Amino acid sequence: MSHFVNRLTRLTLAAVLAAVALGSQFAAALEVGDKAPDFSLQASDGKTYSMSQFLGEKPVVIAFFPKAFTGG
Repeated sequence: MSHFVNRLTRLTLAAVLAAVALGSQFAAALEVGDKAPDFSLQASDGKTYSMSQFLGEKPVVIAFFPKAFTGG
């Protein structure tokens, strides 16, 4: 179970970073029910993940934790 949670956490972080990287201008063009665009980002484990590799395979959750567990 721990491996699954760890992997899900890394994927979530990658998805959050992608959402931030796309910027608010692009996000404003999306509507409810639109499919997420494909993107690729390097995760904290050093691997690069893309949205397309999970499409139809697993649900993807996007969460944002600014400076989680840091002093500043």
